[in-house]
Amino acid sequence: MPTYTAPVKDMQFVLHDVLAISEAGIPGYEELDRDTTGAILEEAAKLAENVLAPLNRVGDEQGCVLENGVVRTPEGFKDAFDQMRDGGWTALDCDPEYGGQGLPYLMSTAVGEMFSSANMAFNMYQGLTHGAYNAIHAHGSEEQKATYLPKMVSCEWGGTMNLTEPHCGTDLGLIKTRAEPQEDGSYRITGSKIWISAGEHDMVDNIIHLVLAKIPGGPEGVKGISLFIVPKFMVNEDGSPGARNSLSCGGLEKKMGIHGNATCVMNYDGATGFLVGEAHKGMRAMFTMMNEARLGVGLQGFAQGAVAYENALGFARERQQGRAVTGTQMPEAPADTIMVHPDVRRNLMDQKSITEGARAFVYWGAMLIDKAHRAEDPDAEGLISLLTPVIKGFLTDKGFETCVLAQQTLGGSGFTREWGLEQFVRDARITMIYEGTNGIQSLDLVGRKLAADGGKHVMAFFDMVKRFIAENKGQDEAFDAQFLEPLKAASKDLQAAGMFFMQKGMKNPNDALSGSYDFMHLFGHVCLGFMHSRMALAATAALETGGDKAFLNAKLATGRYYMARQLPATKTHLARIESGAEPVMALDAEAF
Repeated sequence: MPTYTAPVKDMQFVLHDVLAISEAGIPGYEELDRDTTGAILEEAAKLAENVLAPLNRVGDEQGCVLENGVVRTPEGFKDAFDQMRDGGWTALDCDPEYGGQGLPYLMSTAVGEMFSSANMAFNMYQGLTHGAYNAIHAHGSEEQKATYLPKMVSCEWGGTMNLTEPHCGTDLGLIKTRAEPQEDGSYRITGSKIWISAGEHDMVDNIIHLVLAKIPGGPEGVKGISLFIVPKFMVNEDGSPGARNSLSCGGLEKKMGIHGNATCVMNYDGATGFLVGEAHKGMRAMFTMMNEARLGVGLQGFAQGAVAYENALGFARERQQGRAVTGTQMPEAPADTIMVHPDVRRNLMDQKSITEGARAFVYWGAMLIDKAHRAEDPDAEGLISLLTPVIKGFLTDKGFETCVLAQQTLGGSGFTREWGLEQFVRDARITMIYEGTNGIQSLDLVGRKLAADGGKHVMAFFDMVKRFIAENKGQDEAFDAQFLEPLKAASKDLQAAGMFFMQKGMKNPNDALSGSYDFMHLFGHVCLGFMHSRMALAATAALETGGDKAFLNAKLATGRYYMARQLPATKTHLARIESGAEPVMALDAEAF
């Protein structure tokens, strides 16, 4: 059976030594001292380790079952959901006006990492509810907020997002679900949606569906899409669930992974719905959910990699196989542990360096979201908008890769159900697909985000990296050579790729779009190089003040590994980008 131990020490290092959150000047952050964040993380760790993680395999093996229109979740899920709800974990960063605790989004992100590592399928139930809460909180009427948010904050009621239909996914302009206006101001919603996570289950008293639909007579395409609240049960005047609405779960998807989460076909047969915000402005409201969801999916990707790495490391420390080529390390044993072999070390260092860099990247992204919202900083809003497709696309690709590397560490054992690594691989695979496939993320990055506000935000990123290098150069020769110089070179590769798009992409858009996936990865590597450099700086400072030598020296060694072995990939990505569209588009469609 796989194990999970929350990396609280590393989380605290990122929060306080690297990001220095209590001195960040963001409203609400001044209360986040080490003792406060430590207490929150330690309590969340108990739930993750003792309650959620043991149910991960249960959920995978039992899955969800549809019985007479009701989805039964795996054994133990409902009790665990009650414990999560009773502990206030679903309300962590929600508005106190509706029963939330009002903590920064950053703390919800750190706790969410633990819950996702421990049991990704389970955590999706409250995660989808949180996204629906955000959309209603941002775009709903005061009456809608008062009606739905308190019980969504507490997760007495669940929430979903309904976008995809059988004939369309990314191209939402093709949706056929209709919303017929009624005399009382409500709408009759008719249509089918697929791949609806947590669309039906037995852990809440009501489910509040957010559904994209078109009002007849509206504009064509995405400009005619509106967003509607469609509750499973209508809400009585006293706030209790009332009559069943005209909607149902038509089936459960049989999936590669996340078996513990109900992925539903949802049928709306003239269901009563209520318009959220303005008519034909549904995409703006839905993106409130999707942007948070995409950062959350990036977190899921590296969180699966983190727990996979933990189990690969545990196996490598115990598994005895062969002898070290430099001489026997365990003469009393029949063989040395596989930790002595350089290729196993390479494998583990890839996992460790990706995981720790990704953690810092995601926490920094969450901090930017808090800065944008709590400090009303438009520059932070622009920067996190730029980085969101990188966080989602790059980190889920690398998270899945980390799971596969962890599985490889176990050899044949990793291919069996007994050790649990194959579940992490299967569960992580969806993160590269949902909330916009990673190919779509790369197109969003290159086609929309780079040029946003005249390229202001990508230039701000370059200036940030340049300033970091300039401010820290010359203080330590080893730091210059091992961190700053590789970071500078990688940043130049990223700038060169951007220049190529500017020079070639205007004449032939395919030259830019053919390189978009490589650009997303190039950008991701620069971001992780930046994070590892910041962590190395923080670790060096902590060593000088008597910090934990073993932990901090390991942090430095991990950073050096990333800068030497992973970051040079930027040159490969740049070469691919600069090859342009010709190698990609040369073959006629009929010739494939």
